[in-house]
Amino acid sequence: MDGPGPRPPSPGPDDISRYTDRYFVKSRAAVERFGDVTVTYAVFMRRPVIFTPRLAVDWLQGIASARNTKFTIDLKHPEGAWVGAGEPLMYISGSFRHLVDLETIYLQKIGPACVAAYNAYTMCVDLPKAAFLAMDARHCAGQEMAEMMAYAASVGSAAAKRDAGAIGFIGNATDATAHYFGRREGLGTMPHALIGYAGSTVRAAEMLQETFPDDELLVVLVDYFGREVSDALEVCRRFPERAAAGRMGVRLDTHGGRYIEGLDLAASYAVLEKHAAGAIRGYRTEDELRHLTGTGVSAAAIWHMRESLDTAGFPKVKIVASSGFTPAKCKTIAVANAPVDIIGTGSYLPGRWTETYATSDIVAYDGKPLVKVGREFLLRKT
Repeated sequence: MDGPGPRPPSPGPDDISRYTDRYFVKSRAAVERFGDVTVTYAVFMRRPVIFTPRLAVDWLQGIASARNTKFTIDLKHPEGAWVGAGEPLMYISGSFRHLVDLETIYLQKIGPACVAAYNAYTMCVDLPKAAFLAMDARHCAGQEMAEMMAYAASVGSAAAKRDAGAIGFIGNATDATAHYFGRREGLGTMPHALIGYAGSTVRAAEMLQETFPDDELLVVLVDYFGREVSDALEVCRRFPERAAAGRMGVRLDTHGGRYIEGLDLAASYAVLEKHAAGAIRGYRTEDELRHLTGTGVSAAAIWHMRESLDTAGFPKVKIVASSGFTPAKCKTIAVANAPVDIIGTGSYLPGRWTETYATSDIVAYDGKPLVKVGREFLLRKT
């Protein structure tokens, strides 16, 4: 997960006052007037997370260097560790004058990443035999968030590999953050726009094959014309050598407004009764039933595609699934033991932004423990 090399902190020292809460800027001015002290901040979150501190720590160290000071950062957990709600994530000690105006920005770099890493971790643990591809970049609010989310996916993935032997995330969609996954370039399949341009699914596949003949895996999107099974088989017959060698995949991205070719509600129940009867015989919520037998890319859809490919003589062709693969959907797909090889997802991004709020409180002034009433749990334990 090594990065592309040291970069100047962003935002830089000259921009901090523009991006931080105004009361921190005013507090810094007051401390400069009345005298500095050494303080210790405790950082925590109100929900369980996977600890993902690197971007915040690197930024703090960069600012400390620029301000010719030093911060002592005590990480209470290793990167990728599960941390419970309210547990201190880390303690940051140093000059009050130099720390007080940094809180807004380092909290922005901690909270969202920790929650996204937790989501990525649960998805990989629930589906340990599936590879994941991070396709979140288009859903991010700018480049800084895109980097944060790629880093988070890589940390959550590494933790799932460690704890559950999961395949985890094998890459992401952009070159800029591919290094977090040990790659030089992003990974991808094909957009719907290319199929519209080509005029047929097979022709789009031919264009990619001719343009990138050495790609290890040719993945073809098959829902554009609503002929998922027919187009998948047609493409496999067009490239039989790739199909036989396991170097071809078909991507299911059917939207939630319809069933894939060959399925309706009754047929979906029949498919799961045949392949994963236990998945539909227990109590299921409405969302779970939708993920199992509903429209779009359901567990039944994945089983239907696998059966169609196998029957036609293409057992090594991989199934790539996308479209709304949240942690909850991954858990349901796992219940059905759906034979998915790769999941393309941007849905590990935090769904409720209020869950991403990290909080920082001073717990000591010049070495004397002191914190506001109600936050005593943050004090260092001796």
